[in-house]
Parts: sequence; C-alpha cells; structure tokens
Amino acid sequence: MTVSESSASTGAEVLRPHAEDAFAEELKALAAADDRPRPTGWRLSPWAVATYLLGGALPDGTVITPKYVGPRRIVEVAVTTLATDRALLLLGVPGTAKTWVSEHLAAAVSGDSTLLVQGTAGTPEEAIRYGWDYARLLAHGPSRDALVPGPVMRAMADGMTARVEELTRIPADVQDTLITILSEKTLPIPELGQEVQAVRGFNLIATANDRDRGVNDLSSALRRRFNTVVLPLPATPDDEVDIVSRRVDQIGRSLDLPAAPEGLEEIRRVVTVFRELRDGVSADGRTKLKTPSGTLSTAEAISVVTGGLALAAHFGDGVLRSADVAAGILGAVVRDPAADRVVWQEYLETVVRERAGWQDFYRACREVSV
Repeated sequence: MTVSESSASTGAEVLRPHAEDAFAEELKALAAADDRPRPTGWRLSPWAVATYLLGGALPDGTVITPKYVGPRRIVEVAVTTLATDRALLLLGVPGTAKTWVSEHLAAAVSGDSTLLVQGTAGTPEEAIRYGWDYARLLAHGPSRDALVPGPVMRAMADGMTARVEELTRIPADVQDTLITILSEKTLPIPELGQEVQAVRGFNLIATANDRDRGVNDLSSALRRRFNTVVLPLPATPDDEVDIVSRRVDQIGRSLDLPAAPEGLEEIRRVVTVFRELRDGVSADGRTKLKTPSGTLSTAEAISVVTGGLALAAHFGDGVLRSADVAAGILGAVVRDPAADRVVWQEYLETVVRERAGWQDFYRACREVSV
C-alpha cells in the first residue's frame, strides 16, 4: 500500500492532492465531452488538454478553471510536442509555473502526474533508469524480480508521461542517460541482456530554469532530443494579480484560510512591488530602480500572500492587510543582507513613500525593516 493509498483508506485529508485528484471532476467532464481524435495512450485529445490548462466552458455548462494564465500558443505547442516523438523541455526563470504546467500536462495526458524524477546535484543514474532490490539480488542474482523500475522505465512500459524536474541540476553524466531513451525509445538492461521498449503514449516532460545556466548545461546531443518551450513571466500586472489570486485561493482553501479576494488590494501591492524591483523601474516609468539579487517571481509572490493570509487568520481579524505581507516581502527582497537592504530602503523612500494611498503599506514595511 502506498502512502497516498494509506491516507485515503484512513480518511485523512491530503495536504496537496495530485492534479489528477484535485481536478478529477473537470478531467471527467472533459473526457465525456471530448469527441476529437486522441493520440494512442492519451486520456484526452490535444484540444481537451489545452482546454484543461487554459480553462473554458463545456457544452453541459461545466466550467474548466484555468491552470495556466499565459499565451495560448505556448500551451498548444507544448501539447502538440507531447503528441510527437520529441520530448518537451519547459524553460524559464524561477517561478514561471514550469512544474505546475508539467504536472497538469501529465495529469491530462496520462491521468497520472506521479511518474517523477526530482533533479538535484545528487540525483543518481538509478533514479532515471532502474535500481535493485538488494535482498533479492544477493539471494538469487540479477533477475526481473530483483529489478526496481524507476519512474521513466515505468512510463515507457505503460505508455505514460514521465516528468524530470530541474534537469540542469542533475549531473551531466546522469542527464545523458536520457539520450538513448529519447532517441531510440528503449532502455537497455545490460545485467539481464534485456531492454524495455517504450509503448506508444510514452513521452517525457523536463523542466529547467534560466538561472541554472552554467550549473550543468545540457549537452547538444541531449538538447536536440527536446522541443524547448519558454514560459515567460506574466505579461501584465493584471495577469500576475490573477495568477496570484487564483493560486492563493486554492492554497488557502486547503489550509482553511480567509478568501483571497478579501485582500485583493494587498495582492496588487505585492505584485506591483515585485514587478517594479524585477524590472528596475517604477510602474510609471519615472524612477530607475536597483534590482535585488533574488528573482522575485510570481511563485514567491504567492508565498508572501499565503503567509500573510495565515497571519491575518491566526493573529488578526481575517482580512489581509499591509502589516501581514510586509515581513514576507522583506524576506523575499533582502536575500543578501548587505546589498539588498540598500536596494529595499531606496525603493521604500523614493517610490513607496511618495505613492498616493500607500502610506499604511509604507509604515508597515518601515516597521519590519528597522
């Protein structure tokens, strides 16, 4: 019995359900309404997968909530790539929803987003290929019973979608394990003189962020096996506010926190601060700003607002206010205590202090910045 199965059997509420569980009703409704051709092994057609990510309304009135707010063409290219024999690489700066999009693509295409390899500096080759049950290996020698398939091998055998997160964090020699898998669609098992050939429906989604360039760059041989789709930062402040509000609302419901719309003004302020410091210029274009060392991504804005909601719920009146988000913003901006604190203080004094209607925000940020 797996951990998730154990939680389900005991009636325990899972803190963060997998995408295919959290949005099971939407996926079921899409499958019922989907009359378009589906690639072999897919649960939905490419059109339905795109609708699942971008949102829409079905003929029966079912509303599909947007999972990704951004250019439609980006999603269409990503989905189309998975319908070919090329793997998909989602590339972008930290916080551009690469992991989120990867998970929802796998959930919509295969109905299972859990075939995941989490890339780190210590990820071994076995995590991508296979390992061994050493008790059986020592007792009976190499055999298929002693072999423990990794997520990619399982996806190949079952015609599913595998995921590799933070590909450029993985050592280069381990990355190159994927070359044969992606080019020949086979995974050799030399210890047994066998191989696992990919079943139709198999594909792989990898993610990597721009800040990791130079850590473990992809070899040209491996990069050629991927179709790269770059996920941009939200194009407009309204888009970013919408993304933050939606995600905070989803997270907040799972944690029994107040509804995000109660603090929409503070969400907009957080997004404005992050965008101005990220872009190095105030929203009106009049003031040039120094940029801090951190990324100030949308994901970090979501974290700041969620933390603020928790403060409001447990130590306030349940309404998100400036004092609830000030400490979170400070922590996100000031990563380098020496350089970033100067950036933050200059921003407060030259932009925030002079902005109409922001005096409560200015005072809250000054209090936590002392």
